[in-house]
Amino acid sequence: MKIVIFSSSKIDFKKLGRALVEINDIKIGGGKPFVLIAGPCVVENEKLIMETAKSIKEITSLLQIPYIFKSSYKKANRTSLNSFTGIGDEEAIAILAKVRMELNLPVLTDVHTEKEIEMIKDAVDVLQIPAFLSRQTDLLVAAGKSGKVINVKKGQFLAPDDMKHVAEKIASTGNKKILLTERGTTFGYHNLVVDMRSFIIMKEFGYPVVMDATHSVQLPSKGSKSGGEPKFIKPLARAAAAVGIDALFLEVHPNPKEALSDAASQLPLSELKELLDEIKSIDKIIKRY
Repeated sequence: MKIVIFSSSKIDFKKLGRALVEINDIKIGGGKPFVLIAGPCVVENEKLIMETAKSIKEITSLLQIPYIFKSSYKKANRTSLNSFTGIGDEEAIAILAKVRMELNLPVLTDVHTEKEIEMIKDAVDVLQIPAFLSRQTDLLVAAGKSGKVINVKKGQFLAPDDMKHVAEKIASTGNKKILLTERGTTFGYHNLVVDMRSFIIMKEFGYPVVMDATHSVQLPSKGSKSGGEPKFIKPLARAAAAVGIDALFLEVHPNPKEALSDAASQLPLSELKELLDEIKSIDKIIKRY
């Protein structure tokens, strides 16, 4: 086994935290308080999406935490052929557009092909590149050309310093509105581990960094679907906040056991406020310095 050690002697800590990406009136990075990116894994139906988005908005408004709604309009990467992938592109995109307009929330969703970017870019504010597609050059360049904010999930197979090349592909279009997200690294079969050094390493590239605390607890492809260990969501979120993340990504569902996707790794909506209270306290301490 090859062990790679990342030396802090090459990192200019004085430059860390200066990167800033703006979405409407929300500022991510630059030493600002953390931003929440959250919502159900996938658009299941309009009622679920609208009610969940409204509930999270109420919580974040109370806590004064900037909030971006997240939900995938479809799931292209599924363990089984029979797994739920979505309710139909047009209907799902229309629901996301409704969240954006009626609740006045920025919206993030995944894209998987260049064609999808053209189809969905006008309905959302942030295009997300899934982890398994994080090295797809044509997709990254097309996303950059959209002019949207681009959130790239670090592939489970990538080291954090590999994300420099990923960001450069997007930035080659002149679009530097880039977020880099940690979501765990493959550690043997059916397991992920989060290396907290990755946030420091990726932040040095000049872009805000995000912690995906829910996908990081997945147990990929356990049987016909992915499993998860949700008891680790909160400890990982707290640890990442202590490192100094710019945004926290959470998949949140009113009843995770009934979720049509990622049922084993979503955070119950009822537990969100308490966790955000804790993260806000930690973030305030860290950003003070």
